[in-house]
Amino acid sequence: MEAAAAAGREARGRAASHPCGPGEKSPPDSRKVYMDYNATTPLEPEVIQAMTEAMREAWGNPSSPYPAGRKAKDIIDTARENIAKMIGGKPQDIIFTSGGTESNNLVIHSVVKHFHLTHASEGTRAEPSGPLAGAVPHLITCTVEHDSIRLPLEHLLEEQVAAVTFVPVSKVNGQVEVEDILAAVRPATCLVTIMLANNETGVIMPISEISQRIKALNQKRAASGLPVILLHTDAAQALGKQRVDVEDLGVDLLTIVGHKFYGPRIGALYIRGLGELTPLYPMLFGGGQERNFRPGTENTPMIAGLGKAAELVTKNCEAYEAHMRDVRDYLEERLEAVPSAAELWHPLRRGPERTPAQRGPQHHQGRRGRRRAGPEAGRGAAGGPGLAPRAPHGRPSEGCARMALFLSCPSLSFVPASA
Repeated sequence: MEAAAAAGREARGRAASHPCGPGEKSPPDSRKVYMDYNATTPLEPEVIQAMTEAMREAWGNPSSPYPAGRKAKDIIDTARENIAKMIGGKPQDIIFTSGGTESNNLVIHSVVKHFHLTHASEGTRAEPSGPLAGAVPHLITCTVEHDSIRLPLEHLLEEQVAAVTFVPVSKVNGQVEVEDILAAVRPATCLVTIMLANNETGVIMPISEISQRIKALNQKRAASGLPVILLHTDAAQALGKQRVDVEDLGVDLLTIVGHKFYGPRIGALYIRGLGELTPLYPMLFGGGQERNFRPGTENTPMIAGLGKAAELVTKNCEAYEAHMRDVRDYLEERLEAVPSAAELWHPLRRGPERTPAQRGPQHHQGRRGRRRAGPEAGRGAAGGPGLAPRAPHGRPSEGCARMALFLSCPSLSFVPASA
């Protein structure tokens, strides 16, 4: 396994360090290093091979009964198994999507529709003065979520289709507080969606603790006839950087994004007990693929690549994590020797748990500006709702752009502009 991990790291290093195409030569003194891994990662060579083979050998329609179709279906089934193994789930609880944005929107769409369908049918039995009388579904999230969570929720809020609470994260450690999540619960609450790891700070959210508290709360709510609260986490920035297990997390739904762990730009969604324990309602209608939950002829090569990337994560995650942590810690130790940066690093050592590829949130208490509270806060260069300040007209400020560049790197951290 160590040999495989070393080979993978070497291959990724080549991909990151030499952006020129085949046959092109970099100027001798201008070696470029790619540092935007939180935005997207280069494809692992084994992933490219799996996709190429699928395009060449599995071109048939996966729904067709003849050999070319069966070959494609077998590849898709294997990929589904690899993804389930990566997160400790079951293959039948995985559906393929176009990416994280679709997966997140599908979750929100499903819980809102389920609430309306369930309580519309129960409306004649509900007391006019009951806790759900005239209520719309209520969803809870935090203020540092990706736009694919924040914007759909804001849209539902504007259309008065749902109520939404945006819980602020701690100014001390960048985490959402479990007690704040519980305090936001209402009788009509049906979903809590909190990212597993933040794309700018790397702070890991306390999903397991939130899950335990919600499960206990759900038992009391069931006795009162209140809707079950589902828990969703967007795991895009955690997969490939740390071990992710849906049983340990206790989540009902989990978003998977391939291009964050050396796979192609395609995604998947985990749904615990799909269609039985956890409801899911399609946004599209068509040929019945993915058991009618996400119809459309499957993109076999992309799915093959996602499955291979998941397989590599399962085999090598410990080695990946150890390597990234060593590089990060080495860099931070060296930066501590820089007088202008030392004040940023010492409190970081006492910070919250974070992914090994990123640094903590303490720099947000520095001179570059603090995060604005509420869902209108700025987004960083990696695309998520971020901790960076924004200039008028919604454009990142000059300082924000520079800071976001460093924050989105896997092993390079923020250095003050005067450095």
